[in-house]
Amino acid sequence: MASSMRVGERLVRAAVSGSRELGQLPRELRAELEAALAAPADGRGPLVAFALLRKLQGALRQAGSPLYLHELLEGSEIYLPAVEKPPRNPELVARLEKIKAKLANEEYKRITRNINCQELSQYGTLADLGRQVRSMKAVVITIFNFIVTVVAAFACTYLGSQYIFTETAAHVLSAVIVASVVGLAELYVMVQTMEGELGEL
Repeated sequence: MASSMRVGERLVRAAVSGSRELGQLPRELRAELEAALAAPADGRGPLVAFALLRKLQGALRQAGSPLYLHELLEGSEIYLPAVEKPPRNPELVARLEKIKAKLANEEYKRITRNINCQELSQYGTLADLGRQVRSMKAVVITIFNFIVTVVAAFACTYLGSQYIFTETAAHVLSAVIVASVVGLAELYVMVQTMEGELGEL
């Protein structure tokens, strides 16, 4: 809180030169004022306490001086000392840090309470994805096996029919018939397998 003023040149000149307005002041007040103005502050101008300025105003009124205090204080400014913060208690700082960490942890838990690490999306968990990948792998292998079996049946029948038939059309026709029969049998087995897997799901 401000308790003094950094006085300007006007009051310093009036006090030092011994102007007739300030010459009417009581000797004790004048000595006190000169001592306050003579004391160096911080190189920016002397500091005068408010109490001394009140005494000066009262003395000027009693003396009937035409000089007012605000005229003497022209160019002056209120001095606000720098506020020194007291050192913080280390025990209090430690407790505050603990409380901050606890609050941050509670906030994190509140934010993440409805998050499940196992969830992949709204459609299922990672375990469901693994089952679906295994099922898809089985389907791909089954389809590949079906194609290889039908092609192999066609090739074997085509090559084997050369010993029975001499015409190319007979070779192709017999190979297509055997491949179709093998394909239908393989398809039947594949459908039965797929129904069993879908029943397990």
